[in-house]
Amino acid sequence: MKTFLPPLDAQEEKKVLQEMQGGSLEARNTLIVHNMRLVAHIVKKYQNAEEDMEEMISIGTIGLIKAVMTFHPEKGSRLSTYAARCIDNELLMHLRGRRKVAREVSIYEPIGTDKEGNQINFMDIIESEEPDVIERMDKNGKISRLQKLLPKILNKRELEIIVLRYGLLDDQPVTQKQIAGRLGISRSYVSRIEKKALLKLREKFWQA
Repeated sequence: MKTFLPPLDAQEEKKVLQEMQGGSLEARNTLIVHNMRLVAHIVKKYQNAEEDMEEMISIGTIGLIKAVMTFHPEKGSRLSTYAARCIDNELLMHLRGRRKVAREVSIYEPIGTDKEGNQINFMDIIESEEPDVIERMDKNGKISRLQKLLPKILNKRELEIIVLRYGLLDDQPVTQKQIAGRLGISRSYVSRIEKKALLKLREKFWQA
């Protein structure tokens, strides 16, 4: 992490806030740079989220800027207390957005070919003619049906990997690398098991 300026004490912060309310851009920037240490502190909570820390600092800074621009000192709290919530919210929104994209990518990621040589992916297993299928999978019952079939079709290791990989229990997909570390096996082995399991599911899903 970079070296950041120390936070302002209560009296200094009050004075600079008054100057900012008077229209001083310099005062606004002073509040931002002296609270960057808070951004770095909050970002550390997410250092195991496989995210680039410099990018997380940038995202957190956006939250800090929003906090400085919308803070109302007359409500009685310190800027740091309010800013911490804004920074954390900005980081969480960023991570949720990344997870959603990662899930959609993983669902459509090629995992092999069928007997005719056509490329297949996880989405093929639960394919529907409905236009908004990703958002409506839970409603149309296909995920529920798939979950019932999983233990009947897959062995214990295959089941564990598929459930983790696609977030079937908690809607939080896990990467192959994370699964490998959790299970103490290689990433390539996880990939092979995942592909084999998905092929088995594709074959049996519409027969059930």
